[in-house]
Amino acid sequence: MAKNNILIIGAESDIALACAHQFASKGYDITLVGRRLEKLQLIQRDLITRYQTDVKVFEFDLLEPSSWQEILNDSTQVDVAISAVGLLGEQKDAMADFEVAKNIIETNFTYLTGFLEQIANKMKVQQTGTIVGISSVAGERGRGSNYYYGSAKAGFTAFLSGLRNEYFKYNVHVITVKPGYVDTKMTKHLEFPKLLTASPNDVANKIFQAVYKRRNTVYCLPIWYLIMVILKSIPEIFFKRMKL
Repeated sequence: MAKNNILIIGAESDIALACAHQFASKGYDITLVGRRLEKLQLIQRDLITRYQTDVKVFEFDLLEPSSWQEILNDSTQVDVAISAVGLLGEQKDAMADFEVAKNIIETNFTYLTGFLEQIANKMKVQQTGTIVGISSVAGERGRGSNYYYGSAKAGFTAFLSGLRNEYFKYNVHVITVKPGYVDTKMTKHLEFPKLLTASPNDVANKIFQAVYKRRNTVYCLPIWYLIMVILKSIPEIFFKRMKL
């Protein structure tokens, strides 16, 4: 009997790697796509050795749509697709240089949504599949400290909601994941409260459960749901005066 296959986009990230191990340990075949082929091949060999599963790798640059086609043309059925793509960037740099701002927006929203639409269409033909989009609590309300990243993630969250609504009738399920703070390479220069910070393995475990239980929106640490309810309830007259 054929095993389920998971496509992991942005497979070099800490969360993506944790997801690869989580799903491989549960018997999934793995397809990894990312920019650095040599690193993906190292991950590939490790996964095969540990879990005796089939692992494919593809070199992939999200900002170069010409690199999408090999993945989209691959005959392997995609049962689960996880987008672990993310670029935090520096807010001050984005404010000073439009190219930096543009890169943040295009990576987190413009090109990512274009690619996921193609994956959704592939699943539509299959009449089955699950897409997991890792968004962010930063998209819940714009803050002065990261409004380029936050606005891109807000758009991405809205996109995932629309994708879920549109493709439901084709038996394609879409999950929005909002991890909150996560201890990864991307955030190593930041200091987070321990009680509000998840590990990549925590996120991967939550994603696996969400796929199995067909959740719609998931906060990796439940406290983030409460924090966001409070944050969104603050009147703008007070919120704009807060340093966040």
